[in-house]
Amino acid sequence: MTDENEGRGRGVRGVRGAESQGEDAGQGQGQGEGAGAGGGDRGAGVAAGGAGVAAAWDELVATARRTVTDGLVVGTSGNVSVRVGDVILVTPTGVPYDRLTPSDAVGVGLDGRQVLGSLRPTSELPMHLALHRETDARAVVHTHAAHATAVSALVAELPLIHYMAGALGGPVRVAPYATYGTPELAANVLRALDGRTACLLQNHGTLAHGASLDQTYDRTAQLEWMCRVWLLSSSVPGLPPHLLSPAQLREAGDRLAGYGQRGDGPRGQGAAGDGLLG
Repeated sequence: MTDENEGRGRGVRGVRGAESQGEDAGQGQGQGEGAGAGGGDRGAGVAAGGAGVAAAWDELVATARRTVTDGLVVGTSGNVSVRVGDVILVTPTGVPYDRLTPSDAVGVGLDGRQVLGSLRPTSELPMHLALHRETDARAVVHTHAAHATAVSALVAELPLIHYMAGALGGPVRVAPYATYGTPELAANVLRALDGRTACLLQNHGTLAHGASLDQTYDRTAQLEWMCRVWLLSSSVPGLPPHLLSPAQLREAGDRLAGYGQRGDGPRGQGAAGDGLLG
């Protein structure tokens, strides 16, 4: 969704805007109580947050830039967040990711009040806050990935075209459409994510969460890949694709739970089951 019209938000219940290419592709719109221009008392970016915030901001910016490089978003049409203690670092609205610097860091509390930086947070702040409040998410990635968005307009649930759905908790649901940046969309996403770590947003895009930005990005990439596979396999006239049964998916999910390296060493890949299998 885009933030093409300016204005001040009033908490997570007051976000509105005019959508074009993507949530944050316009001029910026206030999100959260206390968000907006000025903010001198909130310090200058990561300098006000310490080493932990600085490292997390660098990782957030790198992840946001990766979504563009890998073609999952166009311009600034997605958004990323990561939690550091009680502060949620989020991408700012309407700023190209390649221009972000440490002094541009944006942070909000769980109540939506801006506590770090002067740039306005993403227009999808309500959705990010809902995930950080209601789940064990430490990181959230939202994109407008092309194949996933196409699938979101066709089905209510991604057909079981590949067993990697088991790594996302089961069949990937589609959250019903609601205007971007609204509590209604946030509520729809929470329902679609019940027991899942990723979902599609109808006529909109993807959302994934996880214990780290790397893990969350991997889940986002897996979801886009599965959507592409389904679109390709279902495009052959007269040859409907073979789909997995729920039992087959459960069996794969059980095996995925023990997949991969464990621990924090150089070969460790975080939680088992993440990353395309190899």
